[in-house]
Amino acid sequence: MKPLLLLDVDGPLNPFAAPPHRRPAGYRTFRMKPDTWVAQHVGVPEQHVKPLRVWLNPAHGPALQALPFDLVWATTWEHDANEWIGWRIGLPRELNLPVIEFGSQFVVRSDGTYIKTHAIVEYVAGRPFAWVDDQHGDIDRWYVEKHHPGPALLHWVDPAKGLTDDDFAALADWAARIGTVTTQGADT
Repeated sequence: MKPLLLLDVDGPLNPFAAPPHRRPAGYRTFRMKPDTWVAQHVGVPEQHVKPLRVWLNPAHGPALQALPFDLVWATTWEHDANEWIGWRIGLPRELNLPVIEFGSQFVVRSDGTYIKTHAIVEYVAGRPFAWVDDQHGDIDRWYVEKHHPGPALLHWVDPAKGLTDDDFAALADWAARIGTVTTQGADT
């Protein structure tokens, strides 16, 4: 069984922190108004809700599919990622990736972990996983080490650059390293 690759959108796939006048090379600009975005603007008529500016790279989908992982959305976009993001990064339109639903678990945690961490550990249920995000940190690594029995990689991505060739290489290298470990039954 392949490890999971948990994908955040804003940061890894949408380098939102890049200078607004300098879209990174290889990215395209999209203006989007998903229903969940419109719903956040309570009392504002839809025609007055400003669309999100999202930068996406159509080469990322094929590069992600080439990695030895099963892909899963781990983003606040939740199911909207399949409709609005997947095909724009080059994933097949008919491909609907599994989605981690954060729901009521998407709250600030008193233990200092990132708001996604508990739900992610619950979702993966011991399965090896790599998680690309721009928000997790040392406390999340500690939490995963204490509550997840399998191999895990929390890979930070610079939200000003998005996924780079170095990130793809790091993910492929980690998958190759745990591939031999998991077939032998040991943890990393």
